[in-house]
Amino acid sequence: MLKLHQIYLKKLLPLFIVLFVIIGAVVHYAIKDIYISQTKDELISDANIISLQINNRTDFDKLAKKIKKVDDIRVTFIRDDGVVLGESNKDRSIMDNHKLRPEIVEARKNGFGSSVRYSHTLGKDLIYVAKKVKLKDKTIYVRVAKFIKKIYSQIFYLGVEILSVLLLFFMIVFYKLYRVNQALEKEVDKISKFLVALTKKKKPSYIKSSFSKEFYNITTLLTKVALVLAKRDKQKAKYTKKLKLLNTQKDEILSAVSHEFKNPITVINGYSQTLLEDKELNENIRIKFLHKIYSSGKRLSELIDTLRLAIKLDSDKIKLSFANCNLYEITKDTVQNLRHIYGDREIEIVGKKDVTVEADKLLIGIAITNLIENALKYSDDKVEVIIDDNSIAIKDSGIGIDEKEIKNITKKFYRVSKNSWDNSLGLGLSIVTNILNLHKFKLIIKSQKNVGSKFSIKF
Repeated sequence: MLKLHQIYLKKLLPLFIVLFVIIGAVVHYAIKDIYISQTKDELISDANIISLQINNRTDFDKLAKKIKKVDDIRVTFIRDDGVVLGESNKDRSIMDNHKLRPEIVEARKNGFGSSVRYSHTLGKDLIYVAKKVKLKDKTIYVRVAKFIKKIYSQIFYLGVEILSVLLLFFMIVFYKLYRVNQALEKEVDKISKFLVALTKKKKPSYIKSSFSKEFYNITTLLTKVALVLAKRDKQKAKYTKKLKLLNTQKDEILSAVSHEFKNPITVINGYSQTLLEDKELNENIRIKFLHKIYSSGKRLSELIDTLRLAIKLDSDKIKLSFANCNLYEITKDTVQNLRHIYGDREIEIVGKKDVTVEADKLLIGIAITNLIENALKYSDDKVEVIIDDNSIAIKDSGIGIDEKEIKNITKKFYRVSKNSWDNSLGLGLSIVTNILNLHKFKLIIKSQKNVGSKFSIKF
């Protein structure tokens, strides 16, 4: 494939040659016309000067030859009837009558006459100028002439000089255009490489050209295109990552639900089957089995409610009902409800009893319940709830949380402990975080492994 500069040489060089020839021809004919016109003017001047030197007693033949020696021009003196009285370049006695020569005919009529013609006397081309001069008793024509060949020689050398200058000019122009073409090829190559790079994974984001306004605009536009593509790729990667996360979460939901629902369903199925098959079952055992079925059903209901709440919070479909809430009263109700489940555990509420916040009472109650229940699950000692003007904190002295796990524990389905007794879905702290975000509250977690944890809600 030909490169730009090769196409440039192939197409433009012949054009330059033709243009040079045409300009050379135009220059030649222009110079010729100018020189002939200038020569005529010089001959008119010579004729005027010579006419001042003649009178009735002048030896015309002698004067013509004298002028020929001083000035390299042909001089002829012609009588009105066409007889040659004097000639600088030939013997006048053998010359034809000049009455009908074009320059003499024109001079007889207008005072001056000129012609460019072949001289039969000398056998050469000349430029003639004739002047009509009136003496006392006769009319004389002073005719001066120059050889065309000599003029053409001058024209040729001047033409060569001009054409040399033109040739140099065209060479400079050609060289400059060639350099411009090389620079253009370089810019096009740079843009081509940029466009090729756009199709690769590692896309460039910037290109600039100061070669011309057009190239500047093109490269500016390409930079914008590259940035848009980079932004789209970033959005695509983000969307892909989000899809992967959603798929992972979906798998986690299915896994968590199947795991957590399996135990209560197994209990319900097992005890129900026993009750149906054993008609003579002891009354106390029957009641015990019914309590187990009831508690398992209740657990299923709680799990379903937790899932529904998590989905609502994630999709921002939950409606808040704000009111002035007393933190101590909410915490006291929460503790009383938990004592039914954790009857032998000590939960102490300390701090102020008159702290109120603008919040959704039900949701804040769920958040506080989850935090206290977490403390009860992961510790064996007393759980302390501390209320002050700016926060409510739940403190335990349980197993604690490793520092690297603290940033993950608020994620959905994440559980620090893998103990078999931990029958939660891993949604508790995720729900707490979402509830607090809706209220523009903040959850601060401080924990030390095997020492304990402190979860604080900052208002």
